[in-house]
Amino acid sequence: MGDARRVLPAIGTLLEHPEVRELLTHAPRSLVTEAARRAVTRVREGLVPSPDVGNPEAPPAGQTAGPGAAPSGWGALITEELRRLAAPSLRPVLNATGVVLHTNLGRAPLASAALDAITLTASGATNLEYDVEAGRRGSRYSHCVSLLRELTGADDAIVVNNCAAALVLVLNTFCDKKEAIISRGELIEIGGSFRVPDIMARSGAVLREVGTTNRTHVDDYRAALAESTGAIVKVHRSNFEVRGFVAEAPVRVLAEVARDGGVPLLFDFGSGLLLDLTPYGLGGEPTARDAVSEGATLTLMSGDKLMGGPQAGVIVGSREAVAACRSNPLCRALRVDKLTLAALEATLALYREPERALREIPALAMLTASAECVAERARTLGGTLRAAGVVCDVVPSDATVGGGAFPTARIPSWSVALDGNAADNDRRLRLGGTPVVGRIEDDRLRLDVRSVPAALDAALADAVVASLATAAASAADSPRPHRL
Repeated sequence: MGDARRVLPAIGTLLEHPEVRELLTHAPRSLVTEAARRAVTRVREGLVPSPDVGNPEAPPAGQTAGPGAAPSGWGALITEELRRLAAPSLRPVLNATGVVLHTNLGRAPLASAALDAITLTASGATNLEYDVEAGRRGSRYSHCVSLLRELTGADDAIVVNNCAAALVLVLNTFCDKKEAIISRGELIEIGGSFRVPDIMARSGAVLREVGTTNRTHVDDYRAALAESTGAIVKVHRSNFEVRGFVAEAPVRVLAEVARDGGVPLLFDFGSGLLLDLTPYGLGGEPTARDAVSEGATLTLMSGDKLMGGPQAGVIVGSREAVAACRSNPLCRALRVDKLTLAALEATLALYREPERALREIPALAMLTASAECVAERARTLGGTLRAAGVVCDVVPSDATVGGGAFPTARIPSWSVALDGNAADNDRRLRLGGTPVVGRIEDDRLRLDVRSVPAALDAALADAVVASLATAAASAADSPRPHRL
């Protein structure tokens, strides 16, 4: 049998095929044409079998078979390519990696209350910058302030678009062309190869490094104070730990040094933790209230990490310092939109009842779920997959927090380990209708259920079955084309 790729149909011929003409009633011709081109390319490159391989069916009525004719089966290929082209670039993914706050997968999923708030706010006009009571222009920076004051104990607050933006804003406000004193052990790199010293330099601050990588003492900060000092900066090392022969100055002591020197203390706290998770095996990370109570002039944190809200940079602290940030012209460039504020306010409101927050904020619910609960979910998933013909085992595993928080913590978890080639399974699940991202360990693809919100367990099972069943059917029914 000759290689069917040598007689691939022309794009114009494909567009006249009845199976493809039907697609033109639902999609623009330009999109269907591009889908046809991609389908032909995939067949030509041997990525999918040619529809005419092993398919001797007669051509549709009114068409003549022969070289270049459009054989039966092209409609399915082009439909699949059309689906891919029409799919939005940003779409839901099921995070089965075991990393709960996975930065590449969007960090914290939002609580239902936050989703409802976004929908309500997005559906019409809002009082984003309008004072309803006074009947005049208001400020977007008034939203979330009372809740942040209540939950952290700070005098005032402001919200910008992420924690890096918050750092740039406060440094530009207090250290533009002035020195920012910081320990060498805190010049860290965060996700995406972004480095704190690079971000600080962009703010206009002049870095004044003190101490060493492993040991920085209070006297190092005192000795560095000068007329050129704009602020002392403390960065919480949230994504790694330094152990052994180490020393660092705590915030409460640095707060005194800063006051004595007449400069602010800026504390990049990072994680945004609002509840103590020590009872759930996650200790050692300060809460936002702890950080504020230690006396920093301003404390900075993320909204989409342990806080469990939308991406945001939260700045809390003294009323005078926050007012200075608010009046900085750079603040407008870093401001958040109404949807972020709506989601953040709804998330913060849940913390008024800690038990409700632990139950309804997905990030907290996933982190604090008992190992027994996670094991039961994994067993249910494994049973569903086996009933659908997917060979797998339910195995214990270790999950992690992610998002640069609790870097050494390992949370007892359970995974479903799939039989078969791990790389093939990984690719099939990622390219499915609903992408599933797991992790390869011990030459098997593992799906850790702790990082999947419990409400999505059925969706996870459906996605895995659909992806693997489709691949199995394709392998069984479609012979591979000959390689040239």
